[in-house]
Amino acid sequence: MSPRHPPASDVSLTHPDRLYWPDEGVTKQALADYYAAVWSFMAPYVVNRPLALLRLPDGIKSHQRFFQKHAWKGMNPHIEEIADPQDADGEKLLRIGDFNGLVALVQSAVLEIHPWGVTTDNWEKPDMITMDLDPGEDVAWSAVITAALELKARLEARGLDAFVKTSGGKGLHVVTPLAPMAGWTEVKDFAHSLAESMSADAPDKYLATATKAKRSGHIYIDYLRNGRGNTAVAAYSTRARSGAPVSMPLDWADLNEVSGPAAFTLANVPRRLETQPRDPWGNFFDAAVPLE
Repeated sequence: MSPRHPPASDVSLTHPDRLYWPDEGVTKQALADYYAAVWSFMAPYVVNRPLALLRLPDGIKSHQRFFQKHAWKGMNPHIEEIADPQDADGEKLLRIGDFNGLVALVQSAVLEIHPWGVTTDNWEKPDMITMDLDPGEDVAWSAVITAALELKARLEARGLDAFVKTSGGKGLHVVTPLAPMAGWTEVKDFAHSLAESMSADAPDKYLATATKAKRSGHIYIDYLRNGRGNTAVAAYSTRARSGAPVSMPLDWADLNEVSGPAAFTLANVPRRLETQPRDPWGNFFDAAVPLE
Protein backbone atom coordinates (compact mmCIF):
# COMPACT_ATOMS: atom_id res chain seq x y z
CA MET A 1 0.00 0.00 0.00
CA SER A 2 1.45 3.36 -0.97
CA PRO A 3 0.77 6.76 0.59
CA ARG A 4 -1.27 7.50 -2.53
CA HIS A 5 -3.77 4.77 -1.58
CA PRO A 6 -4.34 5.28 2.13
CA PRO A 7 -6.49 2.83 4.08
CA ALA A 8 -10.07 3.51 5.12
CA SER A 9 -11.16 3.36 8.74
CA ASP A 10 -14.35 2.31 10.49
CA VAL A 11 -13.63 4.71 13.36
CA SER A 12 -15.50 8.01 13.17
CA LEU A 13 -13.80 11.11 14.53
CA THR A 14 -15.82 13.37 16.80
CA HIS A 15 -14.83 17.07 16.64
CA PRO A 16 -12.45 16.47 13.70
CA ASP A 17 -11.58 20.18 13.66
CA ARG A 18 -10.23 20.10 17.26
CA LEU A 19 -6.75 21.63 17.22
CA TYR A 20 -4.03 19.33 18.51
CA TRP A 21 -1.14 21.62 17.44
CA PRO A 22 -2.79 25.05 17.51
CA ASP A 23 0.16 27.12 16.27
CA GLU A 24 0.56 24.84 13.26
CA GLY A 25 -3.19 24.58 12.63
CA VAL A 26 -3.04 20.77 12.92
CA THR A 27 -6.43 19.27 13.70
CA LYS A 28 -7.56 15.83 14.79
CA GLN A 29 -8.58 15.15 11.18
CA ALA A 30 -5.17 16.23 9.91
CA LEU A 31 -3.47 13.82 12.32
CA ALA A 32 -5.69 10.98 11.09
CA ASP A 33 -4.89 11.93 7.47
CA TYR A 34 -1.16 11.94 8.26
CA TYR A 35 -1.34 8.45 9.76
CA ALA A 36 -3.31 7.22 6.73
CA ALA A 37 -0.48 8.47 4.51
CA VAL A 38 2.27 6.75 6.53
CA TRP A 39 0.39 3.64 7.67
CA SER A 40 1.97 1.18 5.23
CA PHE A 41 5.44 2.28 6.42
CA MET A 42 4.58 2.55 10.12
CA ALA A 43 2.46 -0.55 10.73
CA PRO A 44 5.26 -3.07 11.55
CA TYR A 45 6.52 -0.87 14.39
CA VAL A 46 3.16 -0.38 16.17
CA VAL A 47 0.90 -3.36 15.39
CA ASN A 48 0.66 -6.14 17.99
CA ARG A 49 3.09 -4.49 20.38
CA PRO A 50 2.41 -3.38 23.96
CA LEU A 51 2.03 0.41 23.84
CA ALA A 52 2.55 3.36 26.16
CA LEU A 53 0.57 6.36 24.97
CA LEU A 54 0.83 10.10 25.57
CA ARG A 55 -2.68 11.56 25.52
CA LEU A 56 -3.35 15.32 25.49
CA PRO A 57 -7.13 15.80 25.26
CA ASP A 58 -6.83 19.51 24.50
CA GLY A 59 -3.74 19.36 22.30
CA ILE A 60 -0.10 20.16 23.02
CA LYS A 61 -0.91 23.28 25.05
CA SER A 62 -3.11 21.17 27.32
CA HIS A 63 -2.41 21.12 31.05
CA GLN A 64 -3.79 17.59 31.03
CA ARG A 65 -1.17 15.03 29.98
CA PHE A 66 -1.78 11.35 30.49
CA PHE A 67 1.00 8.81 29.91
CA GLN A 68 -1.15 5.71 29.70
CA LYS A 69 -0.27 2.05 29.63
CA HIS A 70 -3.74 0.87 30.65
CA ALA A 71 -7.34 1.41 29.55
CA TRP A 72 -9.26 4.61 30.27
CA LYS A 73 -12.95 5.32 30.56
CA GLY A 74 -14.74 5.29 27.21
CA MET A 75 -11.77 3.79 25.34
CA ASN A 76 -12.59 2.77 21.76
CA PRO A 77 -12.87 -1.02 21.32
CA HIS A 78 -10.39 -0.92 18.43
CA ILE A 79 -7.74 -0.27 21.11
CA GLU A 80 -7.25 -3.76 22.50
CA GLU A 81 -6.51 -4.80 26.06
CA ILE A 82 -4.09 -7.67 26.55
CA ALA A 83 -2.76 -9.36 29.67
CA ASP A 84 0.98 -9.33 30.33
CA PRO A 85 1.91 -13.03 30.70
CA GLN A 86 4.19 -12.14 33.64
CA ASP A 87 1.43 -10.21 35.39
CA ALA A 88 -1.72 -12.14 34.56
CA ASP A 89 -3.69 -10.63 37.45
CA GLY A 90 -2.47 -7.08 36.91
CA GLU A 91 -4.00 -4.31 34.83
CA LYS A 92 -4.11 -5.21 31.17
CA LEU A 93 -1.82 -3.50 28.68
CA LEU A 94 -2.79 -1.90 25.37
CA ARG A 95 -2.13 -2.71 21.74
CA ILE A 96 -3.59 -2.08 18.30
CA GLY A 97 -4.04 -4.65 15.56
CA ASP A 98 -4.78 -2.54 12.50
CA PHE A 99 -5.36 0.94 11.08
CA ASN A 100 -8.69 1.22 12.91
CA GLY A 101 -6.71 0.96 16.14
CA LEU A 102 -4.45 3.81 15.08
CA VAL A 103 -7.41 6.06 14.21
CA ALA A 104 -8.94 5.16 17.58
CA LEU A 105 -5.73 6.48 19.18
CA VAL A 106 -6.11 9.72 17.19
CA GLN A 107 -9.73 10.02 18.34
CA SER A 108 -8.47 9.66 21.94
CA ALA A 109 -5.91 12.47 21.50
CA VAL A 110 -2.90 10.16 21.57
CA LEU A 111 -0.13 12.39 20.22
CA GLU A 112 2.81 10.06 20.93
CA ILE A 113 2.99 6.27 20.55
CA HIS A 114 5.73 4.43 22.46
CA PRO A 115 5.89 0.66 21.81
CA TRP A 116 7.88 -2.02 23.55
CA GLY A 117 10.64 -3.56 21.42
CA VAL A 118 8.72 -6.81 21.21
CA THR A 119 5.53 -8.24 19.71
CA THR A 120 2.75 -9.82 21.72
CA ASP A 121 3.40 -13.06 19.83
CA ASN A 122 6.72 -13.44 21.64
CA TRP A 123 6.74 -11.32 24.80
CA GLU A 124 10.10 -12.43 26.18
CA LYS A 125 12.20 -12.16 22.99
CA PRO A 126 12.81 -8.59 21.78
CA ASP A 127 12.95 -8.03 18.02
CA MET A 128 14.89 -4.76 18.15
CA ILE A 129 17.43 -2.74 20.13
CA THR A 130 16.94 1.02 20.39
CA MET A 131 19.87 3.24 21.35
CA ASP A 132 18.73 6.79 22.07
CA LEU A 133 21.36 9.48 21.56
CA ASP A 134 20.33 12.32 23.86
CA PRO A 135 22.59 15.38 23.58
CA GLY A 136 23.21 18.01 26.23
CA GLU A 137 21.93 21.49 25.40
CA ASP A 138 25.32 22.70 24.12
CA VAL A 139 26.12 19.73 21.86
CA ALA A 140 26.24 20.40 18.12
CA TRP A 141 23.88 18.42 15.88
CA SER A 142 26.89 17.28 13.84
CA ALA A 143 28.24 15.57 16.97
CA VAL A 144 24.99 13.61 17.33
CA ILE A 145 25.37 12.41 13.73
CA THR A 146 28.97 11.39 14.47
CA ALA A 147 27.81 9.43 17.51
CA ALA A 148 25.16 7.63 15.45
CA LEU A 149 27.76 6.63 12.85
CA GLU A 150 30.05 5.39 15.64
CA LEU A 151 27.24 3.26 17.04
CA LYS A 152 26.51 1.92 13.56
CA ALA A 153 30.15 0.87 13.15
CA ARG A 154 30.19 -0.90 16.53
CA LEU A 155 26.95 -2.74 15.81
CA GLU A 156 28.14 -3.84 12.37
CA ALA A 157 31.41 -5.05 13.90
CA ARG A 158 29.24 -7.39 16.00
CA GLY A 159 27.45 -8.70 12.91
CA LEU A 160 24.30 -6.64 13.50
CA ASP A 161 22.57 -4.15 11.22
CA ALA A 162 21.81 -0.57 12.18
CA PHE A 163 19.04 1.80 11.11
CA VAL A 164 18.62 5.44 12.04
CA LYS A 165 15.70 7.77 12.71
CA THR A 166 15.20 11.21 14.17
CA SER A 167 13.63 11.11 17.61
CA GLY A 168 11.43 14.11 16.89
CA GLY A 169 12.84 15.38 20.19
CA LYS A 170 16.50 16.26 20.72
CA GLY A 171 18.51 13.45 19.17
CA LEU A 172 18.69 10.34 17.03
CA HIS A 173 17.71 6.72 17.56
CA VAL A 174 19.94 3.95 16.22
CA VAL A 175 17.76 0.86 15.94
CA THR A 176 18.88 -2.73 15.32
CA PRO A 177 16.52 -5.48 14.15
CA LEU A 178 16.90 -8.78 15.99
CA ALA A 179 15.76 -12.28 15.28
CA PRO A 180 13.68 -12.78 18.46
CA MET A 181 15.83 -15.35 20.24
CA ALA A 182 17.71 -13.58 23.05
CA GLY A 183 15.80 -12.60 26.20
CA TRP A 184 15.34 -9.17 27.75
CA THR A 185 18.29 -9.46 30.12
CA GLU A 186 20.74 -10.39 27.36
CA VAL A 187 19.49 -7.64 25.07
CA LYS A 188 19.64 -4.95 27.75
CA ASP A 189 23.09 -6.13 28.89
CA PHE A 190 24.35 -5.93 25.32
CA ALA A 191 22.93 -2.40 24.88
CA HIS A 192 24.51 -1.40 28.21
CA SER A 193 27.92 -2.76 27.16
CA LEU A 194 27.67 -0.84 23.89
CA ALA A 195 26.99 2.42 25.72
CA GLU A 196 29.72 1.74 28.28
CA SER A 197 32.33 1.00 25.62
CA MET A 198 31.59 4.22 23.73
CA SER A 199 31.73 6.21 26.97
CA ALA A 200 34.99 4.54 28.04
CA ASP A 201 36.63 5.23 24.67
CA ALA A 202 35.54 8.88 24.53
CA PRO A 203 34.58 10.07 28.04
CA ASP A 204 34.80 13.68 26.91
CA LYS A 205 31.94 13.07 24.44
CA TYR A 206 29.70 10.26 25.69
CA LEU A 207 27.94 9.24 28.88
CA ALA A 208 26.42 5.85 29.65
CA THR A 209 24.66 7.11 32.79
CA ALA A 210 22.10 9.90 32.99
CA THR A 211 24.04 12.12 35.38
CA LYS A 212 22.55 15.60 35.10
CA ALA A 213 25.68 17.20 36.56
CA LYS A 214 27.85 15.84 33.74
CA ARG A 215 25.43 16.28 30.83
CA SER A 216 26.90 19.55 29.57
CA GLY A 217 28.91 18.97 26.41
CA HIS A 218 28.09 15.26 26.34
CA ILE A 219 25.75 12.89 24.56
CA TYR A 220 23.94 10.47 26.86
CA ILE A 221 23.70 7.05 25.20
CA ASP A 222 20.40 5.86 26.62
CA TYR A 223 20.35 2.06 26.52
CA LEU A 224 17.51 1.78 29.07
CA ARG A 225 14.89 1.63 26.30
CA ASN A 226 15.74 -2.05 26.06
CA GLY A 227 14.47 -3.38 29.36
CA ARG A 228 11.25 -5.34 29.67
CA GLY A 229 8.38 -2.86 29.81
CA ASN A 230 10.47 0.07 28.61
CA THR A 231 9.54 1.88 25.44
CA ALA A 232 10.82 4.16 22.70
CA VAL A 233 8.81 6.42 20.43
CA ALA A 234 7.61 4.59 17.31
CA ALA A 235 8.90 5.23 13.82
CA TYR A 236 6.57 7.81 12.20
CA SER A 237 4.90 8.72 15.50
CA THR A 238 4.24 12.39 16.01
CA ARG A 239 5.63 14.15 19.09
CA ALA A 240 3.66 16.42 21.41
CA ARG A 241 5.99 19.35 20.75
CA SER A 242 5.71 22.62 18.87
CA GLY A 243 6.16 22.24 15.13
CA ALA A 244 4.43 18.82 15.13
CA PRO A 245 7.69 16.89 14.65
CA VAL A 246 7.79 13.21 13.71
CA SER A 247 10.23 10.42 14.55
CA MET A 248 11.42 9.85 10.99
CA PRO A 249 13.29 6.82 9.61
CA LEU A 250 16.17 7.83 7.37
CA ASP A 251 18.72 6.43 4.99
CA TRP A 252 22.21 6.72 6.48
CA ALA A 253 23.28 8.47 3.26
CA ASP A 254 20.75 11.24 3.92
CA LEU A 255 21.75 11.91 7.52
CA ASN A 256 24.17 14.75 6.81
CA GLU A 257 21.43 16.63 4.94
CA VAL A 258 19.13 16.62 7.97
CA SER A 259 19.08 20.00 9.73
CA GLY A 260 18.13 18.70 13.18
CA PRO A 261 16.10 16.24 15.23
CA ALA A 262 12.79 17.96 14.49
CA ALA A 263 13.39 18.51 10.76
CA PHE A 264 10.59 16.15 9.80
CA THR A 265 7.04 17.12 10.63
CA LEU A 266 3.48 16.08 10.14
CA ALA A 267 3.40 18.61 7.27
CA ASN A 268 6.41 17.43 5.25
CA VAL A 269 6.70 13.66 5.84
CA PRO A 270 3.88 12.41 3.53
CA ARG A 271 5.35 14.36 0.61
CA ARG A 272 8.80 12.95 1.31
CA LEU A 273 7.43 9.40 1.32
CA GLU A 274 5.71 9.99 -2.01
CA THR A 275 8.85 11.33 -3.68
CA GLN A 276 11.64 9.18 -2.24
CA PRO A 277 12.53 6.15 -4.36
CA ARG A 278 12.30 3.61 -1.53
CA ASP A 279 11.44 3.09 2.10
CA PRO A 280 14.71 3.65 4.03
CA TRP A 281 13.65 0.98 6.53
CA GLY A 282 12.05 -1.28 3.93
CA ASN A 283 14.36 -4.20 4.74
CA PHE A 284 14.39 -3.63 8.52
CA PHE A 285 13.07 -7.02 9.63
CA ASP A 286 14.74 -8.85 6.74
CA ALA A 287 18.06 -7.68 8.22
CA ALA A 288 17.36 -9.28 11.61
CA VAL A 289 19.87 -11.80 12.96
CA PRO A 290 20.16 -13.36 16.42
CA LEU A 291 22.09 -11.55 19.12
CA GLU A 292 25.15 -13.72 19.68
